[in-house]
Amino acid sequence: MSAPVPFPPADTALSDVVRIARDLIRIDTSNYGSGRFEPESVAADYVEAVLAGLGIDATRYERTPGRTNLVARWRGADPSLPALMLHAHLDVVPADPAAWTYPPFAGVIVDGMLWGRGAVDMKNYAAMILAAVSRLVAEGFKPRSDIVLAFFADEEGGTEDGSDWLVDAHPEALAGVDTAIGEGGGYSVNVFGQRAYLMNTGEKGVLWLELSARGQSGHGSLPAVDNPILTLARAVSRIGEIEWPLVMTDTTATLLARLRELAGADPEVTPEQLALVVGPSASRIRAGLRNVSNVTIVAGGYKENVVPETATATVDLRFIPGCAAEAIAHVREVVGDDVEVRTLIELPAFEAPFAGRVINQLQQIIAEVDPGAIILPHLIPGGTDAKPLRRIGIDGYGFIPLLLPDDFAFPRMFHGVDERVPLEALDFGEEVLRRLLQRS
Repeated sequence: MSAPVPFPPADTALSDVVRIARDLIRIDTSNYGSGRFEPESVAADYVEAVLAGLGIDATRYERTPGRTNLVARWRGADPSLPALMLHAHLDVVPADPAAWTYPPFAGVIVDGMLWGRGAVDMKNYAAMILAAVSRLVAEGFKPRSDIVLAFFADEEGGTEDGSDWLVDAHPEALAGVDTAIGEGGGYSVNVFGQRAYLMNTGEKGVLWLELSARGQSGHGSLPAVDNPILTLARAVSRIGEIEWPLVMTDTTATLLARLRELAGADPEVTPEQLALVVGPSASRIRAGLRNVSNVTIVAGGYKENVVPETATATVDLRFIPGCAAEAIAHVREVVGDDVEVRTLIELPAFEAPFAGRVINQLQQIIAEVDPGAIILPHLIPGGTDAKPLRRIGIDGYGFIPLLLPDDFAFPRMFHGVDERVPLEALDFGEEVLRRLLQRS
């Protein structure tokens, strides 16, 4: 362990969960990708100090120096029971201070909101975990089953130094866990006066594809014989024109059926129209209805007066569970034989059952803390640490419980400028987690 970060004295003006979230935001753990990062180890020091103060030992795992994965096991009364895991990642995406109203790593509290990079994705949840456990330890509570608390590195860079590496190199750290709760859902939406909480029960897969066109290099003053940039441009244009078909998974069918019922919508209302009933979250719902492909990088040429021999582009393809082979085959067909398609990264899609002891417990808890509210399953367009956890038999769900104002455009906070979260929502989330741990 590196030199411990002293646990700051209590700020009586703030609840524990707000104070911890603020402190974590003030530790810059920006993940720029391509091996460039601010180390998660400093945030892990903070988390480890909190857990040590509660009498809970944590173990540090690093594939790359500074990229700390921290795993703690809060021992339960009956180790034969399946363990529950709560997990958060400690890295964040970068932020340009010039674009923000308040400095992104200052942890400013204004107008009942905590502002800063990580307020939503996802130092808020790390704080909820620590605050809920702290409160229960102070009350003398001991869980029935083991509770595994995991704080991963490198989620924003592809998990190669985080959960993806940990599950292969140290699966024993997560032994006995059958269910994990992390990011990807849990926030409230309003459907015609009915409050619902979207739970991530599935994730689309990720294919990063490199398109390469080759041609004949030559002087820019001469008519080009075979300009690869033009070949690539035509392929890229065709990618942008793809209209992917609707694919109904079990998760999506369940979600849309419940939304149709809540909205009282007629059968002829399309899934895309139905998604609009959840307001600002509609874009996330609609992204789960079909594959999505976006050209994100185009590169070619190295001198103004030289026709290059190669040109490349990168496509970010997010696919519905079960559609990977079909999706990449369609891309190859669309770009044509003159463009090579190479897979850079492939991350699997999955769906977990919207059932089981933890799901039932969370549904009961939400009904207690927000009477009349319900939980709805959701297939998210992005990826989380839940993907690699499935390789060792752990069902992962996304549920960071946040009771939000109906007019708060929460999905825009993910990786967005002026990321922020209501203080009351943090307190709400801590209470939900506290009740979940009491029943585990």
